Amino acid sequence: MAISISATSTVFDRELAVAGAVQLAVLGVVSAAVGLSPLGWVAGLVFALVTGLLLVRHDAAGRALAAGAANQVTLARATLVGGVTALVAAGASGPQLVVLVAIGSVAIALDGLDGYLARRNNTVSVLGARFDMEVDAFLILVLSVLVCRTVGPWVLAIGLMRYAFVAAMFVMPRLRATLPFSRARKVVAAMQGGLLVAAAAPIWPLEVAVGLAAVALVALAWSFGRDVWWLLAH
Repeated sequence: MAISISATSTVFDRELAVAGAVQLAVLGVVSAAVGLSPLGWVAGLVFALVTGLLLVRHDAAGRALAAGAANQVTLARATLVGGVTALVAAGASGPQLVVLVAIGSVAIALDGLDGYLARRNNTVSVLGARFDMEVDAFLILVLSVLVCRTVGPWVLAIGLMRYAFVAAMFVMPRLRATLPFSRARKVVAAMQGGLLVAAAAPIWPLEVAVGLAAVALVALAWSFGRDVWWLLAH
């Protein structure tokens, strides 16, 4: 059993190494296509490095359970998020913004595929679910930083809300309880990336971008507010 876990965790580590190489390729392609400033390169590489370090420090059994097709999709999405992060740090505008919207749209479109593959292949794991959630959360944060530049600083509340909730868990232990399944929560979470990417697209009047971001913020505030109320009430 120990040998099996060790071998499978090695597969996970190999998948992670390949993703690191793919991240370099994504940044290289973006740089060749639309240019990427030194700050953009640093942001993309730091994102990849921190992601890798957080994953490899997980125990071997957890990495073994997460290895497979689902993890490969999540890693692929993470490399796209790294590209988005690099472009936002580089101050994306013009052609860069078009490429950012395209990359972000693919990352969002792939959301859910990793979960489907994990369930189909019986590789559902705590690490895989957490990794998927953190990739989503960071993408929302980076997109909110991008959109706030044109719409206003209030958009940052969208990206920071989940991290504020996590911080609140340390102050209020009752918030650490397990929430019941909610399809509405999943729908609202899925909406965030799409609405922010749409708001960032350079095809709308400012008023449309403001409206899209406002819908995302109101929906997310409602979802978090409902969950917090349930946790405190129970």
